[in-house]
Amino acid sequence: MSQTQVLIVDDDAELASMLMLLLEAEGWAVQTALNAAEAERRLGMSLPAVVLLDVMLPDASGMDLCRRWRAAYPGLGILMLTARGDPFDRVLGLELGADDYLAKPFEKRELVARLRALIRRQNPPVVAAAANELHFGSMSVHLERREVRIGGVEIPLTGIEFKLLLVLARAPGQAVSRQQLSDAVQASAYRPQDRTVDVQVGRLRRRLAEALPGRDWIETVRGEGYAFVPRGTATGSAAAIDDPETP
Repeated sequence: MSQTQVLIVDDDAELASMLMLLLEAEGWAVQTALNAAEAERRLGMSLPAVVLLDVMLPDASGMDLCRRWRAAYPGLGILMLTARGDPFDRVLGLELGADDYLAKPFEKRELVARLRALIRRQNPPVVAAAANELHFGSMSVHLERREVRIGGVEIPLTGIEFKLLLVLARAPGQAVSRQQLSDAVQASAYRPQDRTVDVQVGRLRRRLAEALPGRDWIETVRGEGYAFVPRGTATGSAAAIDDPETP
């Protein structure tokens, strides 16, 4: 089995070196980049499983890099690191495509745990052949290939987005709580005031709506969470579903 590749992008050479030793001890193949230009070169040569991306770099904004890399590499795991713990920055990073966000200073064990969880979400266990594919009208979800198609066109999703869709699609028309969604895709325990799940669901909702404009595939269920509503399928609790734009 090949080693999991991790790229650390941080202009603090001492921190990058420390993180490299820490993650290599976990059995991962680790590279470092002290600026955006070097990171771009490394990504062009070999795409890692996960990037640890610092928000403040000398030659670029980590937020801008996150947005660009998410568009260019949909399957890339991105964990953002920042010295700023402002909730607004965290939400912005998630909106731009980050899978997770960790403020400095952080516990080494927490960083490793979050990386492990992110890598697991990118490499889910293979399921039985009989349950390999789900179909909802023009949408097909192939579990083993982690592929979603609408009208025969593949929709590029991140590992987090695919996992969210899978949890929702396995219970079509039923409300899935934020707690359940958080348990499925986040390394840390769910906190009611944490908007991470809402941001991630919103991102998934927009991707699906862009592929087939019209009524959302995912709707907000007041006081409960979210429901996957396949096209042309009515739910038994439609009265409890809010306007799709409500987070």
